[in-house]
Amino acid sequence: MDKLLFLGDEAIAQAAIDAGLSGVYAYPGTPSTEITEFIQDSKMARERGIRSEWCANEKTAMEAALGMSYAGKRAMYCCKHVGVNVAADCFVNSAITGVNGGLIYIAADDPSMHSSQNEQDSRFYANFAFIPALEPASQQEAYDMIHYGFDLSEKFKEPVMMRITTRMAHSRAGVTRKAEVRNQNERSLPQDKKQFILLPAIARKQYNALLAKQPDIIKESETAGWNKYFDGENKKLGIIACGIGYNYLMENFRDKKCPYPVVKVQQYPLPQCMIEKLYNECDEILVLEEGQPLVEQQMRGFMNNGKPIHGRLDGTLSRVGELSPNMVGKALGLEIEGGLEIPALVAPRPPKLCDGCPHVDSYTALNEAMKSFPGGRVFSDIGCYTLGALPPFEAIYSTVDMGASITMAKGASEGTLLPSVAVIGDSTFTHSGMTGLLDCCVDNANVTIIILDNEITGMTGSQKSSATGRIESICTGMGVAPEHIRVINPLKKNHEENVAIMKEEIGYKGVSVIIPRRECIVAMNKRLKAERAAKEKAAKQN
Repeated sequence: MDKLLFLGDEAIAQAAIDAGLSGVYAYPGTPSTEITEFIQDSKMARERGIRSEWCANEKTAMEAALGMSYAGKRAMYCCKHVGVNVAADCFVNSAITGVNGGLIYIAADDPSMHSSQNEQDSRFYANFAFIPALEPASQQEAYDMIHYGFDLSEKFKEPVMMRITTRMAHSRAGVTRKAEVRNQNERSLPQDKKQFILLPAIARKQYNALLAKQPDIIKESETAGWNKYFDGENKKLGIIACGIGYNYLMENFRDKKCPYPVVKVQQYPLPQCMIEKLYNECDEILVLEEGQPLVEQQMRGFMNNGKPIHGRLDGTLSRVGELSPNMVGKALGLEIEGGLEIPALVAPRPPKLCDGCPHVDSYTALNEAMKSFPGGRVFSDIGCYTLGALPPFEAIYSTVDMGASITMAKGASEGTLLPSVAVIGDSTFTHSGMTGLLDCCVDNANVTIIILDNEITGMTGSQKSSATGRIESICTGMGVAPEHIRVINPLKKNHEENVAIMKEEIGYKGVSVIIPRRECIVAMNKRLKAERAAKEKAAKQN
């Protein structure tokens, strides 16, 4: 078939459709978001009836994907690296239950924290759970690996992780699709009716079975063809290049011929035979891996026989940030040309809330209200409203993880820090804030929770929010007194009224909820543009 220009995310999405996918489950999170969006926008996916709606959070998404696998269908779960944390309980236990239909977990890591709270390497999760992991070095390999990953999952009856990073997810390359599109699996139920019942007696048996699979999973890693040994004339150095690290290595050689022996690692567990061969033939070892030193640590464990092993642990490569061709070149001792300096006239521009954003008026009112409570603190959360920490607002004092604003405010209030206010977005509230609100209601905590409702998941590209039209009823159901659920319209003309309401509820000794509600300005402009286009099209047809 003709080559198509795909982002790494898009190559994964198209591959899943072509490989017989029946459902994708996800919560939006950069750099993984475009995978699900591509499937949602795909005519082919709609014609094939592939389920692709957003889920409330990563935990519900992974559990639903596992449920689809239980029914014998091929399913895919997508998240950014911190989303694996949210779904970790299901992730680890699904390795013990095993799967029925093929199941792939996509984990998109974000080294250098372009849009994240931390650097994290999802390969550690796969290693911890004893499941196979795949790491493509190109968009074509990402496409091909999805087909292989589903087959691998069904072969071993285990979930398979594909780990990508920001550069792979958001860079483009030509991809050739397979000529044959696979039909979706027919529904089939697990032969062992107790396979997914993790009572201790069953779980122990299942865990032993998982461990018993490991030699065959390692053999698969050695023989499937994704891991490769490339010989080299200069045995002074042997190189282990993982995933996209292999690309960075080869960019340092114009003829694409590395003089050193190289093990290209794209499938885990590690191909021990290849690595032993490399270690035995070479004087020193250099490990190139994007993220944290997983392979380097393992090398020091089972290959620590006195030969130097270089990488992130010994400072040859930085412990933080992304790999780059220049970084790899320096590790090889090559002369690297410095980049051009940024001209002084190019001034840095810090991020800010969009002009017309409803959060601007919400924070302006909140700052005014908090002047009456000089000892108080405002705890916040993950979303575009996190920019309230920056000038000109400087309104919030914490951003830790999804949903933490409410529970941190509760704990602070119980530590006598009053008033304690939480600011959380509508999508983040239904992602992981509701249980914190329930704790507040059960304990009648002295907190005020401001749920910024812009009726969309704003930070990741205006995806549908599970909270839309449900926030008041959720709060009432959790136990918030209806008279202390206040909806306001964050506009300049309503400033004085909004400040008064905030002061009143912040001063209330109990659980109160304020909902500033106004449509995201970006989403509104998109909507109006689409509506105008639809009207113009209808007018032309008439």
